Amino acid sequence: MKIICIGRNYADHISELNNERPEDPVIFIKPDSAVLPKEQDFYIPEFSDDVHYEVEVLVKIKRVGKHIKKEFAATYYDEVGLGIDFTARDLQSKLKAKGLPWEKAKGFDGAAVIGEWLPKTIFKDLNDLNFNLMKNGEVVQSGNTAQMLWKIDEIISYVSTFFMLKKGDVIFTGTPAGVGKVSPNDYLSGSIENKELFKVKIK
Repeated sequence: MKIICIGRNYADHISELNNERPEDPVIFIKPDSAVLPKEQDFYIPEFSDDVHYEVEVLVKIKRVGKHIKKEFAATYYDEVGLGIDFTARDLQSKLKAKGLPWEKAKGFDGAAVIGEWLPKTIFKDLNDLNFNLMKNGEVVQSGNTAQMLWKIDEIISYVSTFFMLKKGDVIFTGTPAGVGKVSPNDYLSGSIENKELFKVKIK
Protein backbone atom coordinates (compact mmCIF):
# COMPACT_ATOMS: atom_id res chain seq x y z
CA MET A 1 0.00 0.00 0.00
CA LYS A 2 1.28 3.41 -0.99
CA ILE A 3 -0.07 6.74 0.22
CA ILE A 4 0.40 9.23 -2.58
CA CYS A 5 -0.28 12.86 -1.71
CA ILE A 6 -0.87 15.86 -3.94
CA GLY A 7 0.29 19.23 -2.66
CA ARG A 8 -0.79 22.70 -3.74
CA ASN A 9 -3.96 21.59 -5.52
CA TYR A 10 -6.18 24.42 -4.24
CA ALA A 11 -5.32 28.02 -5.16
CA ASP A 12 -6.54 29.48 -1.85
CA HIS A 13 -4.31 27.10 0.13
CA ILE A 14 -1.33 28.01 -2.03
CA SER A 15 -1.97 31.66 -1.21
CA GLU A 16 -2.37 31.17 2.54
CA LEU A 17 1.06 29.52 2.78
CA ASN A 18 2.66 31.97 0.34
CA ASN A 19 3.73 29.17 -1.97
CA GLU A 20 4.35 29.34 -5.68
CA ARG A 21 1.61 27.93 -7.91
CA PRO A 22 3.06 24.81 -9.56
CA GLU A 23 3.03 24.02 -13.27
CA ASP A 24 2.47 20.32 -12.53
CA PRO A 25 0.99 18.47 -9.54
CA VAL A 26 3.28 18.34 -6.51
CA ILE A 27 3.65 14.72 -5.37
CA PHE A 28 4.95 13.33 -2.11
CA ILE A 29 4.65 9.95 -0.40
CA LYS A 30 3.71 8.84 3.09
CA PRO A 31 4.73 5.34 4.26
CA ASP A 32 2.00 2.92 5.28
CA SER A 33 3.24 3.26 8.87
CA ALA A 34 1.88 6.83 8.80
CA VAL A 35 -1.72 5.55 8.83
CA LEU A 36 -3.39 6.29 12.17
CA PRO A 37 -5.08 3.07 13.34
CA LYS A 38 -8.87 3.19 13.49
CA GLU A 39 -10.31 4.50 16.76
CA GLN A 40 -6.86 5.61 17.95
CA ASP A 41 -6.14 9.11 19.22
CA PHE A 42 -3.56 11.27 17.45
CA TYR A 43 -0.56 12.07 19.63
CA ILE A 44 1.35 15.25 18.81
CA PRO A 45 4.95 14.12 18.21
CA GLU A 46 7.62 15.40 20.56
CA PHE A 47 9.69 16.81 17.68
CA SER A 48 7.09 19.41 16.69
CA ASP A 49 5.36 22.35 18.35
CA ASP A 50 3.24 23.21 15.31
CA VAL A 51 1.35 20.26 13.83
CA HIS A 52 -1.34 21.30 11.34
CA TYR A 53 -4.45 19.51 10.12
CA GLU A 54 -5.11 19.37 6.36
CA VAL A 55 -8.40 17.73 5.33
CA GLU A 56 -8.40 16.01 1.95
CA VAL A 57 -10.65 13.96 -0.32
CA LEU A 58 -9.20 10.48 -0.82
CA VAL A 59 -9.39 7.91 -3.59
CA LYS A 60 -8.66 4.17 -3.19
CA ILE A 61 -7.18 2.41 -6.21
CA LYS A 62 -8.81 -0.93 -7.05
CA ARG A 63 -6.47 -2.43 -9.68
CA VAL A 64 -2.98 -2.23 -11.10
CA GLY A 65 -2.31 0.54 -13.61
CA LYS A 66 0.59 2.31 -15.28
CA HIS A 67 0.52 5.20 -17.77
CA ILE A 68 -3.25 5.47 -17.30
CA LYS A 69 -4.98 7.78 -19.75
CA LYS A 70 -7.26 10.36 -18.15
CA GLU A 71 -10.31 9.07 -19.99
CA PHE A 72 -9.82 5.62 -18.41
CA ALA A 73 -8.81 6.77 -14.92
CA ALA A 74 -12.34 6.43 -13.52
CA THR A 75 -12.16 2.65 -14.02
CA TYR A 76 -9.33 2.40 -11.49
CA TYR A 77 -11.33 3.38 -8.40
CA ASP A 78 -14.79 2.70 -6.98
CA GLU A 79 -14.52 4.42 -3.59
CA VAL A 80 -13.83 7.90 -2.28
CA GLY A 81 -13.20 9.01 1.26
CA LEU A 82 -11.86 11.76 3.47
CA GLY A 83 -8.77 12.03 5.60
CA ILE A 84 -6.22 14.28 7.26
CA ASP A 85 -2.67 14.94 6.13
CA PHE A 86 -1.09 15.93 9.46
CA THR A 87 1.94 18.14 8.89
CA ALA A 88 4.68 19.20 11.30
CA ARG A 89 4.71 22.71 9.87
CA ASP A 90 7.70 23.95 11.87
CA LEU A 91 9.82 21.01 10.76
CA GLN A 92 8.57 21.30 7.18
CA SER A 93 9.54 24.97 7.06
CA LYS A 94 13.07 24.18 8.22
CA LEU A 95 13.45 21.41 5.66
CA LYS A 96 12.08 23.54 2.82
CA ALA A 97 14.43 26.39 3.72
CA LYS A 98 17.36 24.02 3.27
CA GLY A 99 15.97 22.50 0.06
CA LEU A 100 15.55 19.13 1.76
CA PRO A 101 12.72 16.56 1.36
CA TRP A 102 9.57 16.88 3.49
CA GLU A 103 9.15 13.25 4.58
CA LYS A 104 9.98 13.79 8.25
CA ALA A 105 7.29 16.48 8.44
CA LYS A 106 4.64 14.57 6.48
CA GLY A 107 5.29 10.85 6.92
CA PHE A 108 5.74 10.38 10.66
CA ASP A 109 3.72 7.75 12.52
CA GLY A 110 0.03 8.65 12.69
CA ALA A 111 0.31 11.46 10.15
CA ALA A 112 -2.34 10.03 7.82
CA VAL A 113 -5.95 9.74 8.93
CA ILE A 114 -8.02 7.60 6.56
CA GLY A 115 -11.75 7.72 7.22
CA GLU A 116 -14.56 5.47 6.07
CA TRP A 117 -14.95 4.77 2.35
CA LEU A 118 -18.06 5.50 0.29
CA PRO A 119 -18.99 4.10 -3.13
CA LYS A 120 -18.46 6.81 -5.74
CA THR A 121 -21.78 5.89 -7.34
CA ILE A 122 -23.74 7.59 -4.53
CA PHE A 123 -22.48 10.97 -5.71
CA LYS A 124 -23.83 12.75 -8.76
CA ASP A 125 -20.54 14.41 -9.67
CA LEU A 126 -17.14 13.73 -8.06
CA ASN A 127 -15.95 17.07 -9.38
CA ASP A 128 -18.58 18.84 -7.28
CA LEU A 129 -18.24 17.36 -3.78
CA ASN A 130 -18.57 19.54 -0.69
CA PHE A 131 -16.42 18.52 2.26
CA ASN A 132 -15.34 20.03 5.56
CA LEU A 133 -13.35 19.62 8.74
CA MET A 134 -14.69 20.60 12.14
CA LYS A 135 -12.51 21.34 15.16
CA ASN A 136 -14.25 21.33 18.51
CA GLY A 137 -17.63 21.67 16.81
CA GLU A 138 -16.74 24.57 14.50
CA VAL A 139 -15.97 24.36 10.78
CA VAL A 140 -12.31 25.26 10.18
CA GLN A 141 -11.92 23.98 6.61
CA SER A 142 -14.46 23.69 3.85
CA GLY A 143 -13.93 23.00 0.19
CA ASN A 144 -15.39 21.62 -2.99
CA THR A 145 -13.60 19.35 -5.44
CA ALA A 146 -14.55 21.79 -8.20
CA GLN A 147 -11.84 24.05 -6.75
CA MET A 148 -9.07 21.55 -7.49
CA LEU A 149 -6.42 22.69 -9.94
CA TRP A 150 -6.13 19.05 -11.05
CA LYS A 151 -9.22 16.86 -10.81
CA ILE A 152 -9.22 13.26 -9.55
CA ASP A 153 -8.91 11.57 -12.95
CA GLU A 154 -6.14 13.96 -14.00
CA ILE A 155 -4.26 13.18 -10.78
CA ILE A 156 -4.50 9.42 -11.32
CA SER A 157 -3.26 9.75 -14.89
CA TYR A 158 -0.36 11.99 -13.88
CA VAL A 159 0.71 9.95 -10.86
CA SER A 160 0.66 6.70 -12.87
CA THR A 161 3.29 8.17 -15.18
CA PHE A 162 5.80 7.95 -12.32
CA PHE A 163 4.47 5.23 -10.00
CA MET A 164 2.69 2.00 -10.85
CA LEU A 165 -0.62 2.13 -9.01
CA LYS A 166 -1.65 -1.02 -7.18
CA LYS A 167 -4.81 -2.27 -5.54
CA GLY A 168 -5.23 -0.63 -2.13
CA ASP A 169 -3.09 2.44 -2.85
CA VAL A 170 -4.61 5.65 -1.49
CA ILE A 171 -4.35 9.07 -3.10
CA PHE A 172 -4.72 12.24 -1.01
CA THR A 173 -5.92 14.87 -3.49
CA GLY A 174 -4.92 18.10 -1.73
CA THR A 175 -6.31 20.45 0.90
CA PRO A 176 -8.26 23.72 0.66
CA ALA A 177 -7.51 26.84 2.72
CA GLY A 178 -8.02 26.95 6.47
CA VAL A 179 -5.24 24.68 7.70
CA GLY A 180 -4.28 25.26 11.30
CA LYS A 181 -2.59 24.05 14.45
CA VAL A 182 -3.86 21.24 16.65
CA SER A 183 -3.58 21.24 20.44
CA PRO A 184 -4.12 18.59 23.10
CA ASN A 185 -7.82 17.85 23.73
CA ASP A 186 -8.91 19.15 20.31
CA TYR A 187 -11.56 17.05 18.61
CA LEU A 188 -11.61 16.81 14.81
CA SER A 189 -14.29 15.37 12.53
CA GLY A 190 -14.60 15.34 8.76
CA SER A 191 -17.56 15.03 6.40
CA ILE A 192 -18.33 14.76 2.69
CA GLU A 193 -21.79 16.02 1.72
CA ASN A 194 -22.83 15.90 5.40
CA LYS A 195 -21.71 12.27 5.81
CA GLU A 196 -19.24 12.06 8.70
CA LEU A 197 -16.33 9.82 7.72
CA PHE A 198 -13.89 10.22 10.61
CA LYS A 199 -13.39 11.68 14.06
CA VAL A 200 -10.10 12.07 15.91
CA LYS A 201 -9.13 13.16 19.41
CA ILE A 202 -5.82 15.02 19.79
CA LYS A 203 -3.52 14.12 22.68
